[in-house]
Amino acid sequence: MTALYVLDVPENTTVAKVAAEAGATVGKVGPYFEITSDGSIVIDRRATGCRHAVWYSCIAGVAGGRIVQHDKNALQVDPA
Repeated sequence: MTALYVLDVPENTTVAKVAAEAGATVGKVGPYFEITSDGSIVIDRRATGCRHAVWYSCIAGVAGGRIVQHDKNALQVDPA
């Protein structure tokens, strides 16, 4: 299972929302959104409406996978 952790602050709520709409499971672990999937997690930046500074600083951690794309278009975490 691949997990992506994003701090639960107002600027990041759309990241969790878009991930859930894309089929990932979104839960909470302490002050973080835990976004999990059995496969890859792909989040379209444009769908989130995040500014670039927020987008590039939203990741708090990754478990069971690795970031293979994190640019102005998307964030993709593939299983390790």
